[in-house]
Amino acid sequence: MTPKAWAWALYDWANSSFPTVVSTFVIAAYFVQGIAADPVSGQAQWGWMQSAAGLAVALLSPVLGAVADAGGRRRLMLGVATLLTAIATGMIWFALPAPDYALYTLVCVGLATIAFEIGTVFYNSMLPGVAPPGRLGRVSGFGWGLGYAGGLACLALSLVVLIQPDPAWFGLDRAASEHVRAVALLVAAWLLVFSWPVLVALPDPAGPRPSWAQAAARGLEEIAGLIRTLPKNSALARFLVARLFYTDGLNTLFAFGAIYAAGVFGMGLDRILLFGIAMNVTAGLGAAGFALIEDRVGSRRMVLGALLAMVVLGAGLLLATSELWFWIMALSLGLFFGPAQAASRSFMARLAPPDEVSAHFGLFALSGRITGFLGPAALAAVTTATGSQRLGMATVLVFLAIGAAILATVRERP
Repeated sequence: MTPKAWAWALYDWANSSFPTVVSTFVIAAYFVQGIAADPVSGQAQWGWMQSAAGLAVALLSPVLGAVADAGGRRRLMLGVATLLTAIATGMIWFALPAPDYALYTLVCVGLATIAFEIGTVFYNSMLPGVAPPGRLGRVSGFGWGLGYAGGLACLALSLVVLIQPDPAWFGLDRAASEHVRAVALLVAAWLLVFSWPVLVALPDPAGPRPSWAQAAARGLEEIAGLIRTLPKNSALARFLVARLFYTDGLNTLFAFGAIYAAGVFGMGLDRILLFGIAMNVTAGLGAAGFALIEDRVGSRRMVLGALLAMVVLGAGLLLATSELWFWIMALSLGLFFGPAQAASRSFMARLAPPDEVSAHFGLFALSGRITGFLGPAALAAVTTATGSQRLGMATVLVFLAIGAAILATVRERP
């Protein structure tokens, strides 16, 4: 790993604090349990906010990625996106535990989510600049594994320093939920403290740059041309369609895994939190471990192998009748969650031309967002129709299998 690769991977450590602490665990739970009028309406409001943010990301990421390509300002745009993520996250500190602050909280989290997702477009597009083609998989996987570690480290620090102490440290008022709201300030600081190395180590190319207006015009032209030629680029088109399906499956699996564990095996909050942490640990170990062999076996084969393994292990998980076997199957499955994501990123980097890499990662983000409602909708429909959580979760395996089948038809460049 070169110093530039280390600096690049450290950004994964920095920005993974946001989805882990804000979107998944602490702030999401605080909104549903402490701010919303009731948990049911809170879950619905949070879901609509995430859907709206996802739509904004799907529409903006390809265009802004193309603008970054045309203007040669990837580092600047990454820096701005990171700063906006930190500011919007820090503003959650002012979200008092009352229904009157529900809209304010949703706006803050929604804006932070949009900025975070768009920032990853510019960040991912830097991967070809820090690793030669023969090491893209190793660097991408290492960064993804470091991201899981960073998210868990920030979560652990939040729990030990802010949430659990009673009385709260630093004079925080637990009655006003300041010990929870302060987590937003910690995440904002985490982002700013650990994100700067990539901004220093990876400057934009030297030379004259077009104005923002010219860059926007060229970027729109680039993305329009890319979309027009997409049907002729069968490898890229099929990969994006495959990713559309298996990403829906992966996201649904991660979002509903804890719900399934609670409903089928009666796991309480303490065990569910432990389960979530353990899944993140195995996913990070899998991402970093399989990265050592990805460049030898190929990114496409790595994604395909990970998906097939998750289908097999997922079937075993759904058939498990004891909590012990559920844990064994789930943690084994988690080992392949990270490699599927990390190798997808490096495969996109292999497919993208050097001068259009940000625009391609914009489409990459689009394929992971535009149909994000399908997985949860299918799960909900089957669960409602059958009255079975097991059969509802089985829809995840269908999405993974469809994605794997389409990906199997894609040829990887040597």
